[in-house]
Parts: sequence; structure tokens; C-alpha cells
Amino acid sequence: EKAQTLLGIMYYDGDGIPQDFAQAANWFRKAAEQGEAVAQTALGGLYFQGHGVPQDYGQAINWRKKAAKQGDTTAQRALGSMYYQGLGVKQDYSRALKWFRKAADQNDVAAQVILGDMYSKGRGADQDYAKSAQWYRKAAEQNDMVAQTTLGAMYFKGIGVPQDYAEAVYWREKAANQGDALAQVALGSMYYRGTGVPQNYAEALKWCRKAANQNNATGQAMLGSLYYQGAGVPQDYVEAHFWFNLAAAAGHEEAIKVRKILATMMTPADIAKAQKRASEWFAANQPD
Repeated sequence: EKAQTLLGIMYYDGDGIPQDFAQAANWFRKAAEQGEAVAQTALGGLYFQGHGVPQDYGQAINWRKKAAKQGDTTAQRALGSMYYQGLGVKQDYSRALKWFRKAADQNDVAAQVILGDMYSKGRGADQDYAKSAQWYRKAAEQNDMVAQTTLGAMYFKGIGVPQDYAEAVYWREKAANQGDALAQVALGSMYYRGTGVPQNYAEALKWCRKAANQNNATGQAMLGSLYYQGAGVPQDYVEAHFWFNLAAAAGHEEAIKVRKILATMMTPADIAKAQKRASEWFAANQPD
């Protein structure tokens, strides 16, 4: 059945042969009927997507459950998602939690993140921030940046864990270095205010710029403020207005207010220059 599963994967991926979902389903089914968990999971996925077979959530549940009972973490997580969303079954957070927990106990990082979220919201179990933090920590230790950002925020606010700015910086820095914009702007804010770290405008500027370049409105507004104040950089009203323009376009209220004040201190030519730059930035950064 391993060879059949491999053939199914090759047809699914179009690896060395033309992609053919129907043939993939055919080979996955042969292996799945012999009890091969990976094939059962894959066949369940095809039924879920309607690839190579008619879409059928009931069949997706059936095959995923067979694999999940054999300990397949992908199937366990997928089954948890179906119960969580109420796809093919009645929505049931308790059952979703049960399957996510089985995957999470086998170090499935995505399931650990979902459990962290479910305990924080009280879905499928009583709200428990300490348990939420425990699951986010397990995922964060596996280098999941969403978990790292969330755990950093929990340490910053003292939710589910004792308030600890040093821990907040530690986890936010890990996520920020992976490119998480929320962590970058949070870290920039800590350096700006000197919270948990020595105040350092240059570091604040560095992290806010990384977030701003990912179109994070808070990062753009903070970058505008740094240029407006001349904190960590020479004061530059045109640059400040440019970044406030970007943040304002996303509806950032503080950026809209400060931009209005800033405009009274600038020449019409400088305002036009900043607006032109913002227009060019939007043109170059349109989502595909």
C-alpha cells in the first residue's frame, strides 16, 4: 500500500507524470482500503476539496476519522477543523478540541496554536488563559511565529502568565526576526518607550520600518511619528507626512490627526512631494 500511496502522491503533485486528481484518488483509495493512514488522510482531503471525486464532506469525515484513529496528526487536525467549523457535521467545539488535542499532544504545531486560541476564547472548554499560554508556548518553542507573537503579548499584559517585559521582548524578537509585522511593531513600541529594554530610537525605527514596509498601518504611523519628532533620525516633515499618508489610507485615526497638524507646518510643495511618494508607493505595492 506504500507504493500505491506514493503513486497517488505523484499523480496529485504532477511529479514526473501529468497531474491527475482522479488517478490520485484511485490510488489513494486502493491504499486507504488496506488501512494505510496517509492514503486515508489524502483521500479525505480530496473529498473535502472535490478534487478527482465529487465534493463530499461525509466521505471526508469518514476517511479522516479512520486515519485520525490511527494517530495521523494531519487527519486529527483536519477533523478538528471540520467539527470547529461545522462542515459535514454539526458544529461541536468540544469534539474539535478533542481532535486538536490529540494532534497537539503529538507536537503538531498548528494544532497547538489552535488550542491556545480555543482556551483563550473558552471554546470547547472553560476559558483558561494559563492553559492557552501553555499551548502557545509549546508552539512558540517549535518556532511558530504567530504563537511567539501571541505569547509575547501575553507576557506584556500579564495574561495567563506573570507580567514579564523581558519575556515579552524575547518572544516578540523571535517572531519579529521571522518577519511577523505585529511582533515588529510591538517590539518597536517597546524600544520607543523603553519598556523592558533601554529606550533606543534607532531600534524603534528599525523595527517599525520593517512592519511599515509590510503595510502595517501602526508601523507606518509610528515611523511617521519618529520622523516628525526627529527621534532616532533627523527630523523630516516630508518623510513623516509620507508615512502618515500610508497609515491614514488604512484608516489609522491617530495618523489622520497628526498629519493634519503636520500639514500646517509644511509648504504646499512639500505636501505635494509627500503625497506623490505615497501614490507611487501604493502603485508599487498593490496586492496581486
